[in-house]
Amino acid sequence: MEGSRFVEDPHHHRFEAQERVMALQFGAVDKRLERIEALIEGLEKRLWMTVYGVVGVILTQAVQSILEFAPKGG
Repeated sequence: MEGSRFVEDPHHHRFEAQERVMALQFGAVDKRLERIEALIEGLEKRLWMTVYGVVGVILTQAVQSILEFAPKGG
């Protein structure tokens, strides 16, 4: 005599609960990754602004020294 196909498997509920917990955990990890990515983008922008600022200072000093040693017309 076989069991009814309508009788619920007790392992089925545990499996569904594990799936829900895993979905919540993956959702939390996904939100953390999004925050980390946003922080990295902000840091990257600041880094490039610093690089451009340093390059600007170096170029300004180079132009000033060229103008300083350029022959003066007279």
